Order: sequence, then C-alpha cells, then structure tokens
Amino acid sequence: MISALPLLMAAGHTLQAENKAAEGRPNIILILADDMGFSDFGFMGAGIETPNLDKLAGNGLLFTNFYNAGRSCPTRASLLTGQYAHQTGLGWMTSANLGHSGYTGDMNNQAVTIAQVLKTADYACYMTGKWHVTYDSFMKPEGPKHNWPLQRGFDRFFGQLSGGGGYFKTATLTSDNEHVKAPEGFYLTAAVTDSTVSILNHHFHKKEQNPFFFYVSYYAPHRPLHALQEDIAKYRGKFMDGWDKQRGKRYNKMRELKIITESDVLSERDPQIPAWDELPEEDKQIWDARMAVYAAQIDCMDQGVGKIIETLEANNALENTLILFLSDNGGNAEGQGGKLTLDQLPLLGNNEPAQSYRANWGNVSNTPFREYKKNTHEGGIATPLIAYWPAKIKQGGRMSAQQGHVIDFMPTFVELADAEYPKVYNGYDIHPMQGISLLPSIVKETKTKPRTLYFEHEANRALISGKWKLVSKSTKEYPYVLDWELYNLKRDRTETRNLIRKYPGKVDKMIREWDKWAKENKVYPLDNSGWAEKSAKDHGAPSINK
Repeated sequence: MISALPLLMAAGHTLQAENKAAEGRPNIILILADDMGFSDFGFMGAGIETPNLDKLAGNGLLFTNFYNAGRSCPTRASLLTGQYAHQTGLGWMTSANLGHSGYTGDMNNQAVTIAQVLKTADYACYMTGKWHVTYDSFMKPEGPKHNWPLQRGFDRFFGQLSGGGGYFKTATLTSDNEHVKAPEGFYLTAAVTDSTVSILNHHFHKKEQNPFFFYVSYYAPHRPLHALQEDIAKYRGKFMDGWDKQRGKRYNKMRELKIITESDVLSERDPQIPAWDELPEEDKQIWDARMAVYAAQIDCMDQGVGKIIETLEANNALENTLILFLSDNGGNAEGQGGKLTLDQLPLLGNNEPAQSYRANWGNVSNTPFREYKKNTHEGGIATPLIAYWPAKIKQGGRMSAQQGHVIDFMPTFVELADAEYPKVYNGYDIHPMQGISLLPSIVKETKTKPRTLYFEHEANRALISGKWKLVSKSTKEYPYVLDWELYNLKRDRTETRNLIRKYPGKVDKMIREWDKWAKENKVYPLDNSGWAEKSAKDHGAPSINK
C-alpha cells in the first residue's frame, strides 16, 4: 500500500452531489509528463516534492508494469490513436519524412485520435500542452492544419505544436487554430495549468451535461532546465549527496513499497558517469544546481496537477473523473549547453544559460533501470501509470502488476465512453485498435490475458512476451543493430543478467515474432544512420493524405 493522506474535499461538496456526479459516463483527464524518469516521484524517495501526484497514487491505483514507446513523437502518436507508432507514420519524429510509410513525420489518415472517436459519443474534448504529431513545416501559420488538434477532434487547444524549445517568452504558442505571442511573465508549465483550469471552468459553466476528455500534455521536465526561481530555491543543495546515494535511496524506497521485487538488483551506475565522491567540490555544486532546476520543473507541474484537482472539486466533478498520469519516456541523457561555472549558477533556470541534466542525473531518474529515453531497455520505455477514480477505485494505495502500454488508452476510453471505434472515417479505412482495455484492471483488479508487446525506435528493438524480454540497442553503423539480449523480467526487471546463450530456442522464436510484427507494422527498413541530422528538405514533405 502506498501511504498518502486522502484528498480533501472542497467545502459544499455534499454526499448528494457526489452521488449525482458518480452517475453516468466518467470524465477523463489524461496527464502526460515529458522526459520524467520512472522514479521521479516524492513517494518513491526522489527528494522531489510531488504531494498531489503522491495523493493520486495513494488514493488510487499504481500500475508498475506500464510502457510507453520510448520517445516523444512515437509515444504521443500511439497514445492518441491506439496504434503502434509506425502504423500512424510516426515511427521516428516530425522533423523529417524518411521516404517510408512508417516514417513520414506526419500522422496519417488511417489513424483516428481518441478525441475524434469520443466526440461521436458526445464527449467534449480538450487539450493543453505539447502536440508534436504533425510535420514540422506544417506547424507554421501558413502551413496546412490537417493535423492540428482542432482538426483531429479537439474542441479547444492551447499549447505548442512543436516538440521543444524554451519555457519563457521564446515559446511558440498556439491557441485553437492561431499562433499567439507569449505575454510578459510567461512560464510554460504554469500557462498549461492555467489554460487547463480556464477551459475546465468554461466547460462546467456551459456544457455541464456533457462528459469531457482532457489531454493535458506538459512539457516539464523536458530540457532545457527552465524553472521559476522560487521553486528552484527549495532544492538548492538538496542533491549534494550525489547521484550514487540518490540512486540508492530511490531503490531502497521502491523495494520497501514493493514497486520492484527483492530479485531486482540495482543496475550499475552508467560507466560513462564518474563516481560522485571522485568529483571536485566545485563540480558537485554545479551538478547539484542542475538537478535542483530539474526538480523544480517537476514540482511546478505537480502544483498544476493540484490546481486541476481543486477545479474538479469546486465543480463537484472529482468523484466521477478518471485521472491518469504517466510519462512519455524515461529520463533523458542528452546534453545541452556548454560547461557551467559557479558564477553562472544564480542564473541557471532562466532563459540563459540553457542546460540539461544529462546522463548523470538521467541515470538517477530511471532508477533502478538501465539506459534512457530513445532506448528500449526498461530505462527508456517503462513508466508508472497512476489511475485515480473515486467513484470506482475505492481501496486506494493499491498496486497492479497488469502489463499495459499507451496503445491501451484508446480501447479503454472507447469502453468507458460507450463509443464506437470506426472502420472508416472521413472516407479512409482505419487500422483496427492494437491495444486492449484496461478497464477490468482499473475497476475489478482483473488481469487481462497474456499478450506480446513490441518496440522499435531508431533501430533500438524489443519484444516483451510474458516474463521474457528480448531487447537490443542500436548503433550508427550499418545494419544499425547490436546483438539481442534476453532477460527474465519476473526475476530481473533491471536487466542485469543476460540469458541469451541459455535459451537459444526461445530466442529464435521471439526474434521471428518481432520480425513478423516489424514487417506487418511498417517498421522496416531499420535505420539509425543519423536521422536527427537529416533535414526535412533532404527528404521532402509528407503527403497530407498519406
């Protein structure tokens, strides 16, 4: 059981109002963090204040065996459509069309979004935050808007179409179908929260008879390290014990909570990262400052989650609202910005110097796992999923080992909304849903039948079948793949004991299964030759109707 205080109900929220709110189809709020690692929660010993997320977990259900697609665009495409990302055209990113149907950089018309489906069931559909599923050139004001949120089923949108950038006035914002400028005093995480609250209040004032689906897609804690100074101040000096002890604290807390098992040993520190105790004192202060800003980014997001909950309470809507929270991938190892000096630390968190927390702290975020965002080892694709629904989840603080994937949101919401998933939409044949409904696991604690999950990104590959996981990393040299590894996730989820030589028959069968999936889902040809450096101009813009 996860220990947390129960959520306080707002004054005037009577039992009669609660019972009325519990009737009928639920509201749905899906909250997605960006680049937040598996263990970056207060209740997991992270040293980051996340009281609102802790309360949702403590009064709800925590899925400990849930998966994303390992990177921003693929996860968002799968989450929105219930398809493996390559089926939607977003096997890679939105910055280039690589000339293959699985890699056009633009979500295709053989996929429909959750909003497009739920609108047919009289749900109001809203979105705030990061979109990142349309081709970069199509994000411009003069570009085609066929894949903007409103054209993909949402009634309202505020946020950024792009996948990155700054959190302050440099942010490129879109309100519904128009680009807008950031006002003075703008901070992106707070703006996503404020716009969410504003849209919710408008909904309750104008459309209270309709349930709603709200996709809240925070940029936090994606790089650069931009945060409000009052939030940063809470964390300065709190990480001076270093990444080695921080990983140990998180690991021990997760074992205590039984989020991981006793057989899951803590993976070794990434060999590219030095031992904390070997660093000069000046370097320790600089690294502590980086992590303080990262913690502040998550803290501000958690404050926003609290404001969303308060808005639901104030409108007697919390009881029958399903709130889900997860991350789009694991912590990020990417570097940004040059060397920092001590005299720059008071400015860190502002627009300049733009920095990242690098693999040094990404390795901590992904405790107890190996690897990072982009990889298909657990550090890249594993995320806790918090499910909170007072009307249906009565025994809070439970954990579920039910295996899940972001492709499961579509079938879950279709069932919740009593909607019909289309075979044809706007004249296009639609791919069938590839996920399963998680509703039995959420409401009845019923486990679904075993199945196989598949992964690929930049030639990083994986297949999970029951307790077995086949996985490999990519390389920049043709044929872009390294040798397969095999792990027993039931006994070794931290992927420390490679069993590839022990079970050759099982390995051959799993390789054939992955290859069959790859051929059927537009995954080939694998390529990791430097896509990030290939411009859209080199490959041409994708067809709007592909």
